[in-house]
Amino acid sequence: MIEPFFKFGSIAYLISIIALLFFDATSNLSDLKIVGWAHLFLLSFVMMTIFGAMAQLVPVALEIGHYKVDLYKPIFYTLSIGSIVMVLGFWFKMSLLPVGGVLVFISMGLFLYETFKTLAKTDTKTLTARSVKAGNIFLTLAIAIGLLMALSLSFGLSINFNKFLPIHIVLVLIGYVTITVIGMSMILLPMFGLAHGYSDKDVELAFKIITISVVLFSIFRLFNLNLLATFTIITMAGGIGLYLRQLITLYKIRARKINDIWYMHIYTAFISLAVATMFAIFWVLLNSEIALKVAIWIFLIGFFVFVINGHLIKIIPFLVWFERFSPLVGKKKVPMLHEMLPNKDIDISFWLSLAGLFCGSFGLLLSSNTIFKGGVSLLIFGALFMLKTVIYVLKFKPED
Repeated sequence: MIEPFFKFGSIAYLISIIALLFFDATSNLSDLKIVGWAHLFLLSFVMMTIFGAMAQLVPVALEIGHYKVDLYKPIFYTLSIGSIVMVLGFWFKMSLLPVGGVLVFISMGLFLYETFKTLAKTDTKTLTARSVKAGNIFLTLAIAIGLLMALSLSFGLSINFNKFLPIHIVLVLIGYVTITVIGMSMILLPMFGLAHGYSDKDVELAFKIITISVVLFSIFRLFNLNLLATFTIITMAGGIGLYLRQLITLYKIRARKINDIWYMHIYTAFISLAVATMFAIFWVLLNSEIALKVAIWIFLIGFFVFVINGHLIKIIPFLVWFERFSPLVGKKKVPMLHEMLPNKDIDISFWLSLAGLFCGSFGLLLSSNTIFKGGVSLLIFGALFMLKTVIYVLKFKPED
């Protein structure tokens, strides 16, 4: 049931990186072609992969079973078809937008219904549980605003995009994705790094600050209090800083000292988060569009891509092993998890993607199309090797 989410997400990631070749380093962020690319990347890759991971991680994190796990089948089909139709609407035919928007809305609605009904089965108050609740509330608001904007673009409804678009972006990127990553990382990072007996006061405070900041940002933008909304971006950055300090604590006390390829992905992801936050502050203070472009680029490619791909090489082998090999334990020799990975392909993917991240960042910083597209080309090959890795592990089976 989860396999299609990871396959589709990895293919969509490759396609979204290839699509970047058709944009320039100087392109305007408000261009509908770029808006379409953002939905391709965020819906088809980020959301698709997160939904698949949440299907497996929610029961682990909350220690309860799903309310109705079969709902993930229509969730996959409506999200995959809806995201494709939405992108085609942005790129080629605006009349397709409401069709894609409604399909995505249905998919998100099913996901939210299943998640909230699952949450209702537990009264746990852990950070992970609270982050799932808060993140999904923000996602509910984000998709309602997104559908409203999609309908207005297609039918010419009067709506202030300068007011609602920033709210939509912050609710999705910070309110849902970032808060979800924070909550789930406090399960996964200590587990994979074998970190125990630490204080979580930094991440607790970070969660509160970021959550309140997202709420206040949305309210301030809604009532045109833009100066106050700008201040909340600074407080979000402060919350992310506290979260990064918590990660440093986990790193220092971890019992597992081996810096494998998963750790390298995680280092890259959270260093990227820190750098993207710094450029976002420069954008706020200097009103520099270049700083904003670099912040978005590093946030999407440096943070999202590396944190997702890094965890895929942990999650997918476990799921495949559990389904296909765990029944064979004690009957025949079964592989270790690391033996199921094509390590050379993963290394190549990591280093090509890291080089692409650096080149793309400098290309945007210098407004150089040559450097930017050189970075995109490196990312394309990195995405190809990542897709090859995902397919290889998903097909890994016991020998006859």
